[in-house]
Amino acid sequence: MAGAGGTGDAGRSAKSAGGGTGDAEGFAGAAERRREQRGWYFYDWAVSVFSTSVLTVFLGPYLTSVAEAAADGAGYVHPLGIPVRAGAYFAYAVSVSVLLSVLVMPLAGAIADRSGRKKPIMGVFAYLGAAATTGMFFLEGDRYLLGGALLVVANVSYATAVVVYNSFLPQIATPEERDAVSSRGWAFGYASGSLVLVANLALFLGHESLGVSEGTAVRICLASAGLWWAVFAIIPLRRLRERPAAHAPAGGGVSLRGGWRQLAGTLRDLRRYPLTLMFLLAYLLYNDGVQTVITQASVFGAGELGMDQTTLIGAILLVQVLAVAGALLLGRLAVRYGAKRTILGSLVAWTATVGAGYVLPAGEPVWFFVLAAAIGMVLGGTQALSRSLYAQLVPPGKEAEYFSLYEVSDRGTSWLGPLVFGLTYQLTGSYRDAIISLVIFFVLGFILLLRVPVRRAVAAVGGAAPDRI
Repeated sequence: MAGAGGTGDAGRSAKSAGGGTGDAEGFAGAAERRREQRGWYFYDWAVSVFSTSVLTVFLGPYLTSVAEAAADGAGYVHPLGIPVRAGAYFAYAVSVSVLLSVLVMPLAGAIADRSGRKKPIMGVFAYLGAAATTGMFFLEGDRYLLGGALLVVANVSYATAVVVYNSFLPQIATPEERDAVSSRGWAFGYASGSLVLVANLALFLGHESLGVSEGTAVRICLASAGLWWAVFAIIPLRRLRERPAAHAPAGGGVSLRGGWRQLAGTLRDLRRYPLTLMFLLAYLLYNDGVQTVITQASVFGAGELGMDQTTLIGAILLVQVLAVAGALLLGRLAVRYGAKRTILGSLVAWTATVGAGYVLPAGEPVWFFVLAAAIGMVLGGTQALSRSLYAQLVPPGKEAEYFSLYEVSDRGTSWLGPLVFGLTYQLTGSYRDAIISLVIFFVLGFILLLRVPVRRAVAAVGGAAPDRI
């Protein structure tokens, strides 16, 4: 069987090279696929530490404290002359990073598909993000502008690299394999996040015995996420193989102008697949809710429930550990009931969990850990199955372009949720009101996903659906 990533088979069609049709000839042999899949898992292992240690645990409360140190008497900072409540600065910075991502990600995806050189694009953004994250070691005092700038660069780079990373999934796994491969990738990521978070917790709790301040310990934890990202990104960049571009430009050249032109074509092309668009809208809504819970949970716990940093780290560690089991469990449920039904069930669980967060008593760590356990059990599975389900709905040869649209609302890059969360807090001064405002994202996402006929959507893009979907 011809290898999907080999360049020597000149006679193979572009459609088969994409590997997105379900045609067995479009995929490498089983042993070669497993080798690429194992390498692919390691980018989740590399980058999930940024999502966990930086976005979820340390940066939110720490950047908020830096902003508060720079605030005026009324509790406001003034980036670019705009009055912003210090407590909402982190949420707004996340929103800004995603608005910029909306411009960068689709362009990078279009160039990746147009050139057939995904790995260099993935590598550039991976190492730019890793460098910005490592630079967070210098975030101290009242340098809230530096913190916001590094967050924006790191999060834009993170999102853009993940676009290209995700676009490999339909090329390295057959339709029947995708739910399992995606779930294992997420499990790798959460296992990595748990491992590093244990080390972070040891450093944070033992900072006095090590002769460093609490702030220095936090900055070391932030910077270590960047170093971890840089080291382990090497493995997928070596293991993954390039595929010939399905829509190569005439003359072989690639330019920013050509990338914009192809991006415009992608947006026009999306209108041909209204069911894929409907899934994207559903995902945009419910995943904005998921991502806002992830990025703002530590702020909610500290600001509303009075949890100290040790409790927050312990709760997030619990989420990471249970998310490994949850991703694998929901992956198994998808085999039996289909990915769509399993995701719908997880959205019901998310709605109940967020509602419980609204009434959670302050100063009671046990109930905060119960909430964390509930989040962990549905978190990984919701994300993993959404990725693999979307991979079935992507036209062959346009994986990176279409995944750039998907990634607008993926891990840590949602913008509407943090904006609603920040505005609700700005208007009410209550993190409880801010957290309950997220229920609408899960409810609307559930309704839209329920209306997507997935098997018909797969057929519309020329794909072959697995037995249960």
